[in-house]
Amino acid sequence: MSRNFELMRQIEGERSFRQRRSAEILPGLNENPLRLDDAYGIGNEALRLMQRIFLLQAQDPPRMVVFASVNHGDGCSQICASVAEILAKNSLGSVCLVEANFRSPALPGLFGTTNHHGLTDALLGKEPIRSYAKPISSDNLSLLSSGALAEGSANLLTTERIKARLTELRAEFTFVIIDAPPLGRYGDALAIGQLTDGLVLILEAGSTRKEAAQAAVSAVRASSIPILGAVLNKRTFPIPEKIYRWL
Repeated sequence: MSRNFELMRQIEGERSFRQRRSAEILPGLNENPLRLDDAYGIGNEALRLMQRIFLLQAQDPPRMVVFASVNHGDGCSQICASVAEILAKNSLGSVCLVEANFRSPALPGLFGTTNHHGLTDALLGKEPIRSYAKPISSDNLSLLSSGALAEGSANLLTTERIKARLTELRAEFTFVIIDAPPLGRYGDALAIGQLTDGLVLILEAGSTRKEAAQAAVSAVRASSIPILGAVLNKRTFPIPEKIYRWL
């Protein structure tokens, strides 16, 4: 068993998943968990982990979650897109997928839309936050792309304005999924994570070094950000069902 998988189990062990009332919170989410697995190449175990994060907490489940990998290329944007579509297509609530990765934005390309008029514009403008979001895929899924980027755009993520805009997003949408830059190189995810309900860490099987993953986890904990879970992406071995009963 890989060292990264052991780290993933350790992270998941911090969360209690004993309350099993997902059907009461968002009926129907478990009906077709494999469709987007095929579309994005994400393991079914990762999708089940997402279901646990958003659904299996009877009281006050997380609604605004930031996703961050350790390194570039770990598949964080694809996982965010998949999770957002699953929540939107299988719930009655609205979902907003936010591109806060100003370092290498990828979400508009995944959905075949433009990056025009997005988060940077919202942080500099005054219009309601919904006016910057683009409806995609379904009536209840919207994308808030990064918007026009320039040198120093990442500094907008540490201003008081981002706090106000995230508060507005929380009021407008049932779920907010935020794609952030990798923890191994930037502090953006930590700044954003402190304003959300928690963070999901993305690891890449056979690539993410244990030392880098441990450093990322330590940084998140030092910032007092709840770690809601971890995804071991691009792996080729199955996780036994009994492992899920341990998480």
